[in-house]
Amino acid sequence: MSDIIKADSLVRSFGDITAVNDVSFTIGKGELFGLLGANGAGKSTLLKILTGQLEPSSGKCTVLGVDPAADPMEVKRRIGILPEVESPPSFLTGREYLHFIGLVRGIDDIEERTERWIGMLDMESYEKVPCKDLSKGTRQKLMFAAALIHEPPLVFLDEPFSGLDPKYQKLFREHIHAYIERGGTAFMCTHLLEIAEKMCTRVGIMSRGRLIAAGKMGEIVRPGEALDSAFLRLTDEEAGKA
Repeated sequence: MSDIIKADSLVRSFGDITAVNDVSFTIGKGELFGLLGANGAGKSTLLKILTGQLEPSSGKCTVLGVDPAADPMEVKRRIGILPEVESPPSFLTGREYLHFIGLVRGIDDIEERTERWIGMLDMESYEKVPCKDLSKGTRQKLMFAAALIHEPPLVFLDEPFSGLDPKYQKLFREHIHAYIERGGTAFMCTHLLEIAEKMCTRVGIMSRGRLIAAGKMGEIVRPGEALDSAFLRLTDEEAGKA
């Protein structure tokens, strides 16, 4: 299995604060890798390094064979990203936003793909509403469609279930699984351990900027232990080392 993502001793500091501390791992093609951690653990900072939004203070990584620090635009061209807090442009409607993404991505059949995503995510009632007037959950659905509409080989999902009710959490899970089955690879940051336990082929746990555990579920949890219990055990052990 080829390495879609490879990180080697990544460090990112902000003054005296080390947000990512000596992180190394690989992700292979077809994996759904879930990065778990409390708020402030370093998940989003690591994602921003991998997607070319931040340069590491030290260490290196490659994403689809490209160094995101050296060529961030090429990495962004190849991947899809669902950010945690970014919203679509307020002055565009949902349909206009997806059409804009298609133009930027050079998608030939953007009208057909836009129709398909609007239908799949039940956005027909909102497709002509300005994004500024959409609910948080509807904006999240729109950003999800934008991340996947060009069928990238790799997608980064930062808290993809934020603001969604159970119906659309389930729908997102189904779309992500279908994307993986079509040959895609996903890197997902989430604090929803129950969802990660059901979805992910492998998980990593971050605490205070360090990747303290990574592997398949059976390598992380003990017999009879749930993922949330394993998470608390491992993060408590890490805190005890401080």
